[in-house]
Amino acid sequence: MLDELKRQVCEANLRIVTEGLVLLSWGNVSAVDRDEDVLVIKPSGMAYQAMTAEAMVTVSLSTGKALEDARRPSSDTPTHLELYRAFPGIKAIVHTHSLYATAWAQAGRDIPVLGTTHADCFDGSIPVTRSMRENEIRDDYERNTGKVIVERFRKIDPMRVPAVLVRGHGPFTWGGSIEEAVENAIVLERVAQMASAALALNPSVRPIGKALREKHFSRKHGPSAYYGQKRK
Repeated sequence: MLDELKRQVCEANLRIVTEGLVLLSWGNVSAVDRDEDVLVIKPSGMAYQAMTAEAMVTVSLSTGKALEDARRPSSDTPTHLELYRAFPGIKAIVHTHSLYATAWAQAGRDIPVLGTTHADCFDGSIPVTRSMRENEIRDDYERNTGKVIVERFRKIDPMRVPAVLVRGHGPFTWGGSIEEAVENAIVLERVAQMASAALALNPSVRPIGKALREKHFSRKHGPSAYYGQKRK
């Protein structure tokens, strides 16, 4: 089971490169096995062309300790751990520095729901976190990054808006599966690009109405979903 999870995590890390979401080693994907109380994540700073399933690092979900001595896990592992602990419905997390989503994070702006492409995947604006305080940056920075994300979601359902922009840093997405988390990262980048273009064309453009937003989200998600084919 763990070998299969490592294979899937490795493939997902490679995919975010081929999808154009990552340059150099600027990103990571992790996935969790809650029954085994572990997460699997890419090694810190490893070049993607050298990445293999065997190189993925296993970390205890409870203690945060790497369970293998050969490689260090991604430096963002404490952020992932905070999200897994706070959001029990998620099974995978993607962090990138994709161009447009990162630009919105650097601008410190939520991405509003300007169209139905956004609403198909996210039932609300993509929220941006507050700026981190000096002590939060100085001491336990990566863990505090996760805490700031969790703080931002106090009144937001993380399963209905499975993405966040960390102010001055970049985006994180998640999902109920590895495939879903990666897809959310892909859609987030396109939505950020579309919003940038729409605001450039019409700076006074307003978000779509609640009825249209909820219609597009609900037809793909939840008990009343009817988009796509029935599952056997």
